[in-house]
Amino acid sequence: MSLFQLLMKKKELIPLVAFISFAAVRASSFAVYSLQKINVIIDRKRNPEPLEAVDPTVSQKLVTINQKWKPIEELEKVHKATK
Repeated sequence: MSLFQLLMKKKELIPLVAFISFAAVRASSFAVYSLQKINVIIDRKRNPEPLEAVDPTVSQKLVTINQKWKPIEELEKVHKATK
């Protein structure tokens, strides 16, 4: 029995198949989009050290969630000494 015949026989499966198909298409399209971005490097043989190719003048997008900033003691001492 093919998938189409099964869906015609059990119509309650149609929304399930539709949602799963939509999710699979979106996931694969996002994967293709991510691999086309310039910041993603997947070839380690031709470029073993990819961080050397990063341009320091271009700002990079970094995500930090719930980071706690603590003062560095050495920098605080230098800051107090220069005042």
